[in-house]
Amino acid sequence: MTNINPSGPPPTDLLARHPLLRDLPSPSDVAAQLLRGAAPLRAESGQILFDEGDEARHYLLVAAGQAEVMRYGYNGDERVFRVFEPGQLMAEAAMFMPHGRYPMQARARTGFLGWRLGRAELHEACRRWPDLALTLLASLSKSLYDQVNKVDWMTSSTAPERLAHYLMDLHARQGSTVTLPLSQRQLAAHLGIRAETLSRLLNDWQAQGHISGKRREWALRDPAHLSRLATLARRPF
Repeated sequence: MTNINPSGPPPTDLLARHPLLRDLPSPSDVAAQLLRGAAPLRAESGQILFDEGDEARHYLLVAAGQAEVMRYGYNGDERVFRVFEPGQLMAEAAMFMPHGRYPMQARARTGFLGWRLGRAELHEACRRWPDLALTLLASLSKSLYDQVNKVDWMTSSTAPERLAHYLMDLHARQGSTVTLPLSQRQLAAHLGIRAETLSRLLNDWQAQGHISGKRREWALRDPAHLSRLATLARRPF
């Protein structure tokens, strides 16, 4: 059985605190509109929440556990694009795609509890509350901009710079000891480098005293060095 504690904030409160809603004049009213017809979704670790190419009728509000969106490459390797935590929305951008299908697969990383929210209710809420539509547009625009920067970064940065940037981003959120949300093979694919290159970099940095650890648990012993590497390929805005 899924090991998820059912206690926690009701979905209306959870959704009202989301960045898309919290600065609106009546976030609880907007949340109530978005949750009309919503249904709970429980899943075991590894269970598929939706498949790439499925009709995109719903997006998800994560209540407990973690989920990830991913694709399989032509060589069969899987590439994880993002890991979602409680309080976050998944696949809201797919609700506006003209082809009406999910562009990626989603699966539970752990025991998962979430809510399926309807596409029609989101469209209606955007018509009723233009500020919601503008906030959503700003969020989608930022995501597009981030992806443009990422493509530029992936083609102009070195493997050490990419890994340092990734570790420093985790450092900002987790502190001096970080837990990789991806396996090393998945992380290598995410960074656009070979798994052997990633393993060599981790071993070299550990030998040089910059980091210590193994598998997914790493202590950043010399964040100043990693920060210098990370900023070489970082854009100023």
